[in-house]
Amino acid sequence: HGGGWAAGRKAGGPGARLSARGYAVASIDYRLSGEAIFPAQIEDCKAAVRWLRANAAKYNVDPERFAAWGSSAGGHLVALLGTSGGVKDLEGSLGNPGQSSGVQAVIDFFGPTDLLQMDTQAARNPDVVSKIKHDDPKSPESRLIGGPIQENREKAARVNPIAYITRDDPPFLIMHGDRDPLVPLDQSRILYDALRAQAVEATFHIVKGGGHGFGGPEIDSMVEDFLQRQLRARSGRRPGAAEPGAAETNAPPQWVKPPIEAIHVQHHTFQSRFVNGPVSYLTYLPPDYENSNRRYPVMY
Repeated sequence: HGGGWAAGRKAGGPGARLSARGYAVASIDYRLSGEAIFPAQIEDCKAAVRWLRANAAKYNVDPERFAAWGSSAGGHLVALLGTSGGVKDLEGSLGNPGQSSGVQAVIDFFGPTDLLQMDTQAARNPDVVSKIKHDDPKSPESRLIGGPIQENREKAARVNPIAYITRDDPPFLIMHGDRDPLVPLDQSRILYDALRAQAVEATFHIVKGGGHGFGGPEIDSMVEDFLQRQLRARSGRRPGAAEPGAAETNAPPQWVKPPIEAIHVQHHTFQSRFVNGPVSYLTYLPPDYENSNRRYPVMY
């Protein structure tokens, strides 16, 4: 859930509706900045993921197919879950230390990233009037780290999910409105650019006219398609589809992440009789494909 790390509760998490689509959904609380400063918030998120893995059999969930979805402050925390897997400094000691806190997919809706750049980025876009002075000592960002961000730059840098990106991070779906008055659009843009620089699969969708919050059928469809590709690909079934019959028990090949050098990635869908619905696939094109006379796309 969002709330500037200072408010909000798990009943406001963005993913609850997906329980009707065949997904197991856990919406979590985390300590707010009035109770504890960073890294308490990400420690709580990681503890929740570890607890879910430790109890996967009890609740009939697949511990190898976890997606994290958050908006605003929650978007920041899920991005940090995605990039800081295995970072001991942020794990905390809240239980189930033998379990991984990693996730297999991230959906980040307009989450902050580099706190130190927020006011500068907001000033670059005069068409959108910012409602927050992020460098102020009483700003949500300053309250998160326990002091003015520009006077505590090392603490602020520790919050940034970009600082922890590695090539093995999970795929990201990032969405941000171009009229957001609270979190500058460029906060998501720099995260996307940093992920792609490390060859991490990422999609960045700018919602035209979108403020600090948006929705609708197009947004819902993009989220569900992303989850279908990242979590359902190995099962070959969409949420709500019937179990395969006896003649269809052979699982399709596992989803293959593109090699680092395969920089040209295109997304497609086709209508599948097997799942009775659309199925996604990617084509990975060789380096310099667009400038080459040889035409040899490779599909997975």
